[in-house]
Parts: sequence; C-alpha cells; structure tokens
Amino acid sequence: MATLVPDLDAAVDRARLGDVLVETGSVGRDAVETAAASLRGTRLGTALLEDGLLDEIALTAALARHFRLPVLDLRKAKPAPTATELVSESDAHQFDVLPVSLDEGVLHVAVADPLNRELLDHLRRLPVKQVNVALGVPSHLRNRVNQTYRALSEVQTDIDAFRSSARTTDELTVADDATDQDAPIVQVVNKIVTQALRDRASDVHIEPTDEGVNVRFRIDGALKEIVTLPGEMAAALVSRLKIMADMNIVERRRPQDGQFEMTVDGRMLDVRVSTTTTIWGEKAVLRLLDRKRSLLRLGDLGMPPSSGERFSRIVGSPFGMVIVAGPTGSGKTTTLYATLTEINRPDMNVMTIEDPVEYVFPKINQIQISEQAGLTFATGLKSILRQDPDVILVGEVRDVETARIAVQSALTGHLVLSSVHAIDAVSALYRLLDMGIESFRVTSAIVGVVAQRLVRRICRSCARPYTPSAQEQALFRNLGGAAKDSWVRGEGCSLCSGTGYFERLGVFEVLSLTDEIRQALVEGTPPRVTRELAVRQGMSSLQTEALRLVAANVTTLDEVVRHVFGAEGSQ
Repeated sequence: MATLVPDLDAAVDRARLGDVLVETGSVGRDAVETAAASLRGTRLGTALLEDGLLDEIALTAALARHFRLPVLDLRKAKPAPTATELVSESDAHQFDVLPVSLDEGVLHVAVADPLNRELLDHLRRLPVKQVNVALGVPSHLRNRVNQTYRALSEVQTDIDAFRSSARTTDELTVADDATDQDAPIVQVVNKIVTQALRDRASDVHIEPTDEGVNVRFRIDGALKEIVTLPGEMAAALVSRLKIMADMNIVERRRPQDGQFEMTVDGRMLDVRVSTTTTIWGEKAVLRLLDRKRSLLRLGDLGMPPSSGERFSRIVGSPFGMVIVAGPTGSGKTTTLYATLTEINRPDMNVMTIEDPVEYVFPKINQIQISEQAGLTFATGLKSILRQDPDVILVGEVRDVETARIAVQSALTGHLVLSSVHAIDAVSALYRLLDMGIESFRVTSAIVGVVAQRLVRRICRSCARPYTPSAQEQALFRNLGGAAKDSWVRGEGCSLCSGTGYFERLGVFEVLSLTDEIRQALVEGTPPRVTRELAVRQGMSSLQTEALRLVAANVTTLDEVVRHVFGAEGSQ
C-alpha cells in the first residue's frame, strides 16, 4: 500500500471549511453562517461558489493553506505517460485526479477534493511507494484530465479492427452492429461524442471528403479539426448515427433529422442529429445538449447594470411580447431560459413550445415541435392558448402565422417570450412588419427587445499584455473606441487548447418601446433613423457594448469585428 503524503485522514476529521475560509480572509463570517444555515445536501464551498461569494482560486488557496498542501499550476504541468498509465481514464474522471509525474516510485498527483475518502483509499492502493498530493483548481484540473485522457487517443485501434473485419457497410450489416457495443464503428461513434462533451463542444461535424472523413468540433463558436478517419468508414459512421437516432438508414439522398440519448461521464446527453448529402457522401452534424448544465439567471448573463435593469423592467410586465433577437448561435435560447428562471413562480402557468427542448424545467409545461405529427409553432401556440397560460415561450417566430398568433396572445393579456432572427433590436421590429403584421399591432404588443451576440472571452490563464499594431489601434479608434493604454490577449495554453480564448460571453443591446419609437414605427420611419432615436433615448448599441468589452480587456478587437461589426457593415 502506497504512503500518502501528507496524511490527509487527520485533516479530513478536523476540517471545518467555514473556519478556514474566514481565517484566510476569503469570506466573511456572516456570509459563511448564512450559507451554512441554508445548506441542503450541498457542501459549503459549493454553496458559496454558486452564490458568487467565493471563486475557485480562493477556495483552492484556502484548502491548500489548511491542509499544508502545495497548489499545482495546471497551466504549465505536462503529465508524464509513466504517471498517467497508473490511473485509468474512468478513475481520473470519477475522482478528478491527474497524475503528473513518477520519480523513483514516488507518484505526484493533483486533486480537486482532498476530503474525498474514496479518492484517498484509491491513491493508497496504487502500485507505488509513495503518493504526493497537491491541489488543483477544480475547473483547471477537469480540463487537463479531459485533455490528458483523450477518448480518441486509441481510435486507431478501432480503425484497424474495422478494416480487418473485412465486412461490408450495407444496411443489414450496420444494423447488426448497432446492437454490438464492441463493434469498431460503435466504439468510434461513442468516442467522438465523449470527446466532444469533454472538450465543451456544442456541435460535431462529420464530413466526408475526397481524402477521408473529417471530424470537427465547434468549441466556443469556432470549428476545430479533431481527427481524420479513413474514407471507407464514412457510410458506416452515418448509418450508425441514423440507427441511434431512429432514422431511415436506407434513404441516403434526402436530408433527415433525429435524436438520441447517451450517458457520458455520468452526465445525460441529448444529441440531435442532422444529415444531408454532399458530393462526397452523407454529412452528419450533431448538436450536443447537456442536461446537467447549469441554468443561468438574468444576473449571470453578463449584461451591464443599465441594460440589465432595463431588461428586468421589461420582463416584469404582466403582459406583452418580449423578443430576443440575433443570428443563429448567438445565445438567444440561453437568454430566454434565464428569463423564464427569473419570472417563474408557483402561482403562474408557464408553457413553452420549442424546437428542440434544450433544457427541461421543473414545474414548467414544455412542448416539443413535431412536424411529422403536425405540431408546428403555430398549431402548438393555438393549443397553448386554450390551456389557461400566464406566460408563453415560443422558441422561434419563423412564419407569419406564428407571428400573428404570438402578437395576438400578447394583446389578450399574456406575457409572450420569443426569439426572432434579426441583426439588432430595431431590425427585429421591422422583421415583424415585413412579415405583414400591422404596425399598430406591433407597437401595441411588444414591450421590449434584446439583441445579442456571443464573443469569445480572453483566456485568463494565459492573458498577457502586448503592443498592438498601428493599424489595429487606428481601427479601434475609427470604430468609436476610447483611448486605450493597455492591450491584452491570450498567448495560448493547455487550458484553452492554444486558442487564447476560453468560453464566451454575451454582447447585448436592450430596447424599450417608448411612445416616440412606437410613433416612428407607425409612420414608417426608416430603420436607421429609428435606431438613432433609440440610442438618443438611452439604448446602448451592440457596437458600443462590444467596444466596452475590448476596452476592459475582456475580449479582443478581432472578435468583435468578426461577430458584431461584421453584421453592422452588412446593413
């Protein structure tokens, strides 16, 4: 049995996290006592993190001081293969433990939770003389575990097995393999989806080309090539996905849609599958929806205080229509869900109609669109109106009929939340007018619009100051940016996979419909004039908010030019 250094059992017995945090000055005594009094099966540290009273780095530092443990900077750590082979992939993910190095029988590991007795017992059973334990920031540690234990690292074994089987990829053969979890093609699909979830991918693209099958993940809004598979696997991959998603594997010419569920690292995952035919064969795109993702509240969206207060007043209206506008992939659904979380109460009947239902709310009635069953946004919305609703969420206004019913619902005493594809808040209003909705109905029904974009956030782990080029500084000034003394960008590190960006944040503009804006819409004023009026009345535009984020070194000029000013320039 390996010796554990330090001996954490005594520390586990005496540890009182609240006292530790107060002693280190991380949190005040009142905050600890308040959080402790409201605990319901949740650890104190977790509760303080969720309440925003503590961050992971401060919590890790407090634990390290109390247990006399070192803190390992996982941004620079390079796990050695001799160390990682001592801990299996499943154990590394289960216990949040990363083996870093092995030196003369002494194994050095980083852990996130030194109070986990099961983890400590597992470390003692390792075939080494001694295990030296260090702490790692939990999110950093999990990210490094995902990068170190790659689900696709042994995909070549499955490729070789697929080739050596010398079996055809006709429909009957693939259908037989669909029930065999050890079949090579099944293993490849499982590993692709597993790695995608671990890499925080929102979409997976499986694309046949003349040279093979490219697998790309969309991470933080940008596609990244992950692996290239042999071309002979293309048909089998798509057929396997079709079987999982209950689609027709014989039909290869028409686009199809389906969905399936699977569990990855203990997390239930909904996967939406879409196929279409290209000149090289069928391409598949998978949308990954993690059921256990944390649901944001309005205050977590990142709106500046002025916009956040304005939007809170808008959604506090007892009736009317609230629109969230933006292009595909701009985070509209996240904002709608955050709004529902804010306004949902036990005395209200909240109903939604969505395509797809991306997150299941407790005590909210959600309806999934089914074109095959004749359940569209329009027909579903009509049925909802007979269900005595207080709040209605319409996932998207796609056609004139849905728009008319939604507007009429808002005019008859319901609060209606919906999304519209439009480049900014004012354009969303004119989009409804273009659909043929009368201006007096639009101005009477709509109480506010929020438009948004998503931009990548500079990775805080590798953010470094730099001197921008004269051209970059001139562009920033020409776009309306204020004088800026310091510039920061991500150099690229292990945590952000070398991109210099980690996660995304929203850029918002919030429009309240004033009497002057309503009059402009009724009189047929051009959109640009109406937009200028909204800005004069206090609306902070997408462009202004984006430049504010650049000035605060939260994101880069490249990002806002690509995602915000690019749309502005196309008007």
